Amino acid sequence: MDYSNIEEKMEKTINVFIENLSEVRAGRANPAILNKVKIDYYGTPTPINQVAGISIPEARLIIIQPWDASILKEIEKAILASDIGINPNNDGKVIRLAFPELNEERRKELVKEIRKTAEEAKVAVRSIRRDGIDEFKKKQKDSEITEDDLHTAEEQIQKITDKKIEKIDEVLANKEKEIMSI
Repeated sequence: MDYSNIEEKMEKTINVFIENLSEVRAGRANPAILNKVKIDYYGTPTPINQVAGISIPEARLIIIQPWDASILKEIEKAILASDIGINPNNDGKVIRLAFPELNEERRKELVKEIRKTAEEAKVAVRSIRRDGIDEFKKKQKDSEITEDDLHTAEEQIQKITDKKIEKIDEVLANKEKEIMSI
């Protein structure tokens, strides 16, 4: 019996979770927080990293240098309109994003936020498990597989699910440690 599509869907869920965590502002400069910020570039919503160079000269500073100086104001507006919570500093040539030190309260808020994201990822993985088991139950009902095969499938799918949930917990623990130790 093939469980690869179930495992693949669960892995995609985990990758989305990891991507979401990379966008959490943890006091260090991380260009991933700009991934969802888009500007109107000649009528097309365009990610900042496609119209500007993004560099991190210091641990808590991002410098955005547009290739076309005329879009500096557009980039600044897009950052202000986004919910990243950092005010851009425009000097006419580049935009600087300075990340403030995280205080204890903000760290705890971030940890709560990422725990919620982790729980959503776990729910998604369990939903994939349920769908997979339902698929095998239907096969058993249609006499394509035996009851023993169904039982084996349920056990295998549960083992895969447990592994993926463990991986989510591991990623979460690492991110929590990163946030609390900054």
